[in-house]
Amino acid sequence: MSISEEPARPAGAAAAHRHIPPASLARLTIYLRALGTMLADGVERVSSDELAEATGVNSPKVRKDLSYLGSYGTRGVGYEVSYLSGHIAAALGLTQNWRVAIVGAGNLGKALAGYPGFGSRGFEVVALLDSDPLVVGQEIGWLRVSPVDAMETVLERTRANMAVLSVPADVAQGLCDRLVACGITSILSFAPVVLQVPDHVQLRKVDMATELQILAYHAQRARVSDIADQARARLAE
Repeated sequence: MSISEEPARPAGAAAAHRHIPPASLARLTIYLRALGTMLADGVERVSSDELAEATGVNSPKVRKDLSYLGSYGTRGVGYEVSYLSGHIAAALGLTQNWRVAIVGAGNLGKALAGYPGFGSRGFEVVALLDSDPLVVGQEIGWLRVSPVDAMETVLERTRANMAVLSVPADVAQGLCDRLVACGITSILSFAPVVLQVPDHVQLRKVDMATELQILAYHAQRARVSDIADQARARLAE
């Protein structure tokens, strides 16, 4: 029987204040999604092996990641799905009220504003802004696009505390600076440019072209490996 773990029950705030390595942090979001599916299916307990299988992560790594939340090892008990899900959510800060402003109402901004998965994960899109007079005033879902010139007023009125930048590179830094000046300290940028922010601001950059290039690299390696395997097979005949 493999060793599985049951989380200890320290206060959620204490767990949230532990430093979690970036790679483990990324995997915790995957575990949380899998646990949500289990909850929906009525699963009450899960072993580390089962959680590993559901997420494509090996069992030792699952146990190591969960240890950052203050878990301890028991044999044959497993994890209480509802508690572990809530514990991860608390550590990730998802029990707080995150109010998101999306700056840039182009195709990507509109798609993000209409994405239904945000609400179920603790994020409420409260504002959508753009500079195009033909776009300002349009209704996207239940939101009306506001003029970016009124950003400061909109952010204060909606009490936004997180922002998404979906704008061209040439205007991204200026808009980012305005967001920071308004007190926004968590920014997700889709702009194809490196942005500069103060140390206290958390900035995450999503570069889809870079991700495609990485996929192309791995696809090319796989193709070369297949060709080499085929060549070795012919030589062995």
